[in-house]
Amino acid sequence: MGGRKAGIRAGAAISCVLLLGGCGGAGNNGSARHEPVTVAKAPAQLPVPRGKGSKSADDFNGDGLRDLVLNDLVKSPDDAHGDDAGIGIVYGTGAGAGAGTTHGLAPGARQLLNPARQAARAKGRSPAVFDAEASCDLDRDGFTDLVVSTDPPYDGQGRPPVPLQILFGSPAGLTGRAVRLVIPAAARAGNDWPDQPVCGDFDGDGAEDLVVHASDGRLSYLRGPFTRKGAPRAAGKPLLSPGTVPTGPALDVNRDGYDDLLVRTAEGPATSALVLGGPAGPTRTGTALPSGIDVALGPFGRGRALDAAVGSMDGTSLRYDLPTAVRDSISTPGSVLDAGDFDGDGVSELVSSGAELRILRGRTTGLSATGMVTVPPPARGTTRVLTVADFTGDGRADLVVRTYDGETKDTVAVYAGSKEALVTAKPTVTFSTSEFLGMNS
Repeated sequence: MGGRKAGIRAGAAISCVLLLGGCGGAGNNGSARHEPVTVAKAPAQLPVPRGKGSKSADDFNGDGLRDLVLNDLVKSPDDAHGDDAGIGIVYGTGAGAGAGTTHGLAPGARQLLNPARQAARAKGRSPAVFDAEASCDLDRDGFTDLVVSTDPPYDGQGRPPVPLQILFGSPAGLTGRAVRLVIPAAARAGNDWPDQPVCGDFDGDGAEDLVVHASDGRLSYLRGPFTRKGAPRAAGKPLLSPGTVPTGPALDVNRDGYDDLLVRTAEGPATSALVLGGPAGPTRTGTALPSGIDVALGPFGRGRALDAAVGSMDGTSLRYDLPTAVRDSISTPGSVLDAGDFDGDGVSELVSSGAELRILRGRTTGLSATGMVTVPPPARGTTRVLTVADFTGDGRADLVVRTYDGETKDTVAVYAGSKEALVTAKPTVTFSTSEFLGMNS
């Protein structure tokens, strides 16, 4: 699909904090013994709590609690090179959330989305690729929906088919079969794969829209709400774009009531620019950002607008109070960034991933390396940040990381936000995606 793949950061927004870019990576070689949960050790499977609908982000069952999406599940040692295992969902519940919390992720309340059961078929066959890309309530029913990427058959001639599908949320979670996303021909440009979906209310009407890559310099803008058949309310001609890779989630950076979009000129090290929303959607190119590997937005100091941090191999550059062009810099190792308000004071911290995983404290005057926290990896292997979001409902962001040890072993760990220490010294929840092996539902 044009060589582009946008990995979802499920639950990336916390309060007014936005995480932008692909998954962060941090290579760690800790001495902790790695012992992933096997199927035999996995907690007993719990029923998915039934909800009545909510406005919470990433709440697929509508019970008011945030859920976690997992791509690239580990595989059985006997099938290490087999087909895509599917998408894992861990639901938030009021029980089994970890010590000292009222709510949180419960590994027992898990669900496997399998392409054979949940994906829409193309020419009579199920897709081999089934990856979560974006999440939002597209049909405005109070249940978050999941946009997934597939690999429909294509002979290389002419315009490729739309590879994106929608799984709709429900009181029981993501239980039905997906429908193909409808992108009208007039909203497409060129013969690129229409991929890189980003959710956001770009026209300020209260309904979630989708922006999708159309071609170099063009975006398809699909206005919500969407029908249960995957069709947008409206879609006009492709919009001009300052880059090729729309990156989400979106956020109202300048606080004008319209979500804004970050667009990168390429994957990997690249420049990027904000595209500002308005009544006609994301049509105005705003602040340009310097070249970097990753970008994080958040209120790193006290100000009306948000701030941008750009991660590069040379350190982190900051552009305060977007959309103005005020620049500052702070020296910190790590090129992949995330953000979240871990202590609940209304100012965001910056997570910097590299050889180590560090959290820089946000203060009223901006970010400070004083009191920087180093987070130990939960197991031996390579650790990546999955997301920063409030899973416990206490108003503080939690840090979710995943440590890989080959294709068949991993550990997912949740470090709860802490008013005093930013995050807990030890994970409050740990599990392995091997728990999804052999699931039938």
